[in-house]
Amino acid sequence: MATQTNSPIPFKRLEQIAADACNSALAGVETYEHSKTPLWNESIIQKVLKAVMSEAPGSAYKFAINSTIVQHVVPTSQLSKPTSASATPSDDKSAPAKKGQAGRRGMHSATGGYWNEKTDGMWSFKFDGEDKGLDVVLMLIWIAV
Repeated sequence: MATQTNSPIPFKRLEQIAADACNSALAGVETYEHSKTPLWNESIIQKVLKAVMSEAPGSAYKFAINSTIVQHVVPTSQLSKPTSASATPSDDKSAPAKKGQAGRRGMHSATGGYWNEKTDGMWSFKFDGEDKGLDVVLMLIWIAV
């Protein structure tokens, strides 16, 4: 995990850049559409790179960004709705979700780097697209030149 001291851009600003890029790329999106994810990813990546390169001091860094779009099995907003007329809501939160009500998919990602810890680093961000049935996970890496 990068520390604030070696980040070329403050983390709060990176969060704003990432959220703005996701909101812009996913404006008008109502649900996950697999065929459109390459366009969404490309748009998010280009918007983040453009903003980061314009705000980083000089050309002292190289940047790489990864964008992963994760589909919810069922949009989270739909989980409280019964799947049939005979379905009854369960008060037991520990009970497994019924088929068709699984909600979010699990995901784990890890990254490591061998570099100069004083000048290089990485930062990750999760955009919560709950109302769209998807999440976006971004990871930005910077390497001092």
